[in-house]
Amino acid sequence: MKSSSHSLASSWRYVAGGWLAIALFDAIQTVASMRAMGMHHAWLTLFIVTAASWAPWAVLTPAILALLQRFHLPSRAAAPWGVHIAACLAIGWVWATWAALLEHQTNPFAYAAGPGSFELLWKSKFLGTLVIDVLLYGAVVTLALMLDAHNRLLHQRTASAQLAELLAQAQLSALKLQIEPHFIFNSLNAVTGLIREKKDNEAIAMIAALGDLLRRVTDQSERQFVSMEEEIEFLRKYLAIQQMRFAERLRYQIDIPDDLMKAQVPDFVVQALVENAIKHGIAKRARGGELKVAASRDGDTLALCVSNDGPPLPERLEERVGISNTRQRLLALYGNASDLTLQNHASTGVVATITLPYREH
Repeated sequence: MKSSSHSLASSWRYVAGGWLAIALFDAIQTVASMRAMGMHHAWLTLFIVTAASWAPWAVLTPAILALLQRFHLPSRAAAPWGVHIAACLAIGWVWATWAALLEHQTNPFAYAAGPGSFELLWKSKFLGTLVIDVLLYGAVVTLALMLDAHNRLLHQRTASAQLAELLAQAQLSALKLQIEPHFIFNSLNAVTGLIREKKDNEAIAMIAALGDLLRRVTDQSERQFVSMEEEIEFLRKYLAIQQMRFAERLRYQIDIPDDLMKAQVPDFVVQALVENAIKHGIAKRARGGELKVAASRDGDTLALCVSNDGPPLPERLEERVGISNTRQRLLALYGNASDLTLQNHASTGVVATITLPYREH
């Protein structure tokens, strides 16, 4: 209720201010032009009367806006047009009556015989301003429609931004959930194997690393971005656990320049690519393979690359959940300013590349 009252007060201020500006301009122009032509009138009275004659438009503009809300224009139906034509004539009648009354009572043109009869004044005002009535009424309607369209566009943009934020949050939640099930079970199986082999120190180290990892995964904060340094720190813990599972079958390199460690990146974005590279690449090779994580900057663009030794992509690639979620999340966070590509590289390898705007955390 308070918000609508504030909006109404703002509308009244804009309406009053607009018509006051028109009234003052008309009054100044009328007095200045007549004085320049050497005429002799009651100048102060003429100025006040000319400015005050615009009062009906200021008072009745909110009524026009209210009618426009109920009888929308443009319309294919005849009824809304009929209502607005009648309203235009009614305002013209009120304007002519008010202006004739002011002139009849004050005689601003200082006629020696007086301003003449009220009926003649009203008739000349009403008939002489019919075209102006239509133009002014049309201007009010056009401006109102333009402002309404602008406001709707702003609301749509706000709603789109909120929807994009919700989508990005949903994609982040999906990535977190994707990590939890199979990764946790595989890690627990690896811990069980280490215990059976009586490798207690390795088992304890893996449980500790898994605890740190799950603490990050189950973080309930809604942040979408982290520093590159934090993302890589999490990635090292993730790869350490994966390496305990795959042993010598998994080898990895992380090549991130120190000056990029403050770069702002979406949370879990590199981990999603690494998980995809392990699951659909290295895990399918009997002898395993090497994983490379690299980042580079080109002006305002940051590139993140994750590559493996293959197997190469099939001719008809069907994107999995992790890549699809990452792509949708990037679109929600950056729009068309980001990109995610998957392509074969060298003879057997595959490289996933994310490009996004460079921002510092």
